[in-house]
Amino acid sequence: MTSLRRLPVGPELWESCFLVAPLVVVGTKEPDGSYDLAPKHMVTPMSWDNHYGFVCTPAHGTYMNARREGAFTVSFPRPDQILLTSLAAAPRIDACKPSLVGVPTFPAETVDGVLLEDAYLHFECELHRIIDGFARNSLIVGKIVAAWAAPDSVREADVDDQDLIANAPLLAYLHFGRWARIDATFSYPFHVGSQR
Repeated sequence: MTSLRRLPVGPELWESCFLVAPLVVVGTKEPDGSYDLAPKHMVTPMSWDNHYGFVCTPAHGTYMNARREGAFTVSFPRPDQILLTSLAAAPRIDACKPSLVGVPTFPAETVDGVLLEDAYLHFECELHRIIDGFARNSLIVGKIVAAWAAPDSVREADVDDQDLIANAPLLAYLHFGRWARIDATFSYPFHVGSQR
């Protein structure tokens, strides 16, 4: 057996090695009618259909807002928008985030929310369910009721996937505390007969 190093099984596990994840900005409506944005990296499609989920904690405004309003938005920022994700992560002062004044948004069309301007992909979600009990965290799952993408990021039959990604790079979060610009990829070597 290859020599392996035993890692601690607890919260510090996630700081032992880097993990690649998407970095998105989740939008929710506040009790006063304004909108909040918060970056999330524990995010993923929740089915082959139209469900998308993210991990949050009941102590955060995002959790409370999504539960109360029954909706949230998801925007996938581009690498050159990394500072906007940092502004969205700023702490609240007197129940609001003054840093959001510098984050450009536009209104969602199907749910009551806002989306990050110039992001390459957007989801508008109705709350499907919240699953509590992952220690202090919860899984918030939405049903995607509308989706939008920048034209330069939509896959087309006559455009090579590598060219698409090279021309419209993706933003990745390397947990814990780093980010990457993805502009080169390779075809996955699917085995003959493999299925979803």
